[in-house]
Amino acid sequence: MKRLLLFCLLILAMELHAQDIKSLIANAGDHETFPSSGKITLFDSTLVRVQETGLSYVDNHVLYKVLTPQGALGLSVIKYGYDPLSAYVDIKSVTIHHRDGRTTSLDVSKTMDYPAPARAIYWGAREKMIEIGRLNPGDAVEVSFFKKGFTYALLAENQDDEKYIPPMRGHYYDIVTFFSREPILEKVYQVQVPNTKHLQYKFYHGTVDSTIIKEKDYTTYSFTKRDILPEEHESGMVAWSDVAPKLLLSTSPDWYAKSMWFYGVNEDYGSFESTPEIDQKVAEILTGATDEMDSIAKLTHWCADEIRYSGISMGEGEGYTLHTGEMTFRDRCGVCKDKAGMLITMLRAAGFKAYAAMTMAGSRIDYIPADQFNHSVSVVQLHDGTYKILDPTWVPNVRELWSSREQQQNYLMGLPQGADLMETPISPPKEHYLHIHGSSEIHENGTLSGTLTIEAEGQSDASVRGIFSYYPIATWEDNVEKEFLKVAPNALLKEVTHTKQQDYLKTPVKITYTYEIPHYAIVTEEEIIFTPLTAKGIFRRAMGHLYTNTSYETRAYPFRDGFSRWVTMDEEVTLPKYKKAVFIPEREAISGTGAAYEGSYNVKRRTLTFHQEITIKKRIFQPEEWPNYKLAVESQRYMMQEPVIFTR
Repeated sequence: MKRLLLFCLLILAMELHAQDIKSLIANAGDHETFPSSGKITLFDSTLVRVQETGLSYVDNHVLYKVLTPQGALGLSVIKYGYDPLSAYVDIKSVTIHHRDGRTTSLDVSKTMDYPAPARAIYWGAREKMIEIGRLNPGDAVEVSFFKKGFTYALLAENQDDEKYIPPMRGHYYDIVTFFSREPILEKVYQVQVPNTKHLQYKFYHGTVDSTIIKEKDYTTYSFTKRDILPEEHESGMVAWSDVAPKLLLSTSPDWYAKSMWFYGVNEDYGSFESTPEIDQKVAEILTGATDEMDSIAKLTHWCADEIRYSGISMGEGEGYTLHTGEMTFRDRCGVCKDKAGMLITMLRAAGFKAYAAMTMAGSRIDYIPADQFNHSVSVVQLHDGTYKILDPTWVPNVRELWSSREQQQNYLMGLPQGADLMETPISPPKEHYLHIHGSSEIHENGTLSGTLTIEAEGQSDASVRGIFSYYPIATWEDNVEKEFLKVAPNALLKEVTHTKQQDYLKTPVKITYTYEIPHYAIVTEEEIIFTPLTAKGIFRRAMGHLYTNTSYETRAYPFRDGFSRWVTMDEEVTLPKYKKAVFIPEREAISGTGAAYEGSYNVKRRTLTFHQEITIKKRIFQPEEWPNYKLAVESQRYMMQEPVIFTR
């Protein structure tokens, strides 16, 4: 009798669930309700059960509704990516709720498990995928899946659930986004944490409904947000995780604890132990080194240039523990943590105190100590006790030790005494100068002849030098000429000289053109019309601000450039005989917290002098700095397009 009652209750619960699902689907709206979306998520519910070891069991239940044929295409397959060394994923059930009331339960045993597509990093990541098949607007797809594990893998190989325990054993963290490209009617995230652990959390960029229920052995934290609508993307904005709603949770006490753990796990593994072969190479590299910084620079650039970026399957895992210097030295390849580990090994072999550090390239790290990292770098302690961060991954063929494309970026050093979360400073714009200067003459037939020189340093140097760094050597000379021909397609280049690419550490890049450009200027009996060559944006590849979309009157979100820079342009033009200047382009000088601009023409007898300066003062800007930045960019564009006019 009891078994029969239990069976009846189970059937009743299933029927009620089915009725609730049908009601949700029917009342969720359609393409008229959400005209910009092809599909919507009716609910996304997650329950996380945290164990004493830090291992987490995750149950996820999602219901999607198709609004358009394009949305149906996006749901034709369901797939989940995972790292088998650190996570287990199981698609438990998939049900299609057809718009005519029928339901179809898919055979999840047909789920495919295959190597994930990879490029440059081949660590054995996999994907599980199940084919949904043809769907129509009005259909809905209900998916339940189970996962255990964590995001990163430690170098350890054990059995059963042991290998899914997170690297910082006993601790749990999560980063939960509450934003989406498609509408979400309701998102629920629940986490059950043993009462022996202290969970700290914070919700960023918005509000969320939350509850805390404490029971005998564990506490359940619930977070619910409804009517999540896609935000409008702004060109050049910072990462969505910097501005959109998200929840961070962690049982780690603070960044100091994470710093000391990160230091300890690599020391215990022996990641930075040297070998006689490495010692010999270090001595060879440091031959002729003049001082402390010269030694650090030589080792950094050797690791940057000689360790190819390619992550092959190696070791037992690919997480926080850096592979040994011995292995990277032998393979001559690796990813960011291998290049960083190789540099640390070499610095220690040279007598320096060096450590590993973590950062997040492309977005901000917030202060809750959840593991918001995607990049590994190195840090060295100088003789005066200060620390200097180094990034061999980002500086191949770059005249820096830490890429200024990573300024205003958070990082955490792994030190024996611990360290707090830090931020890289703004790099002075003049350390990334781009100087374009020329001397030219306009002839009676409209031909412009003269010389033009480009000089650059820092990241501007790297941008100019990209015509060499990123291309086969057989194309270099053509690439140099193409940059000139972009602004003067009919130019005749009489001579082109440039610094040697292999000497990039010895001297900043310098390129000089000697040229003639037939019919460059309009020269008639009545007038002379032209724009100075230096004003026209040659080597625009080094002026990233010119690619900015300035159509926005205001911005809702912070935005970014590639790096701070200082651009100067100077040219003296010898003119044919004329009566007077009737139009000289003018723009007011401006200076703000984001950018500065000044530009001017001066005419004295038969010489026209052009001068222009653009300063981009940092990499990340606040919305209120947009008018200043926009005006500086538009001022340069104006000078690029407007000619000077003389009557004769």
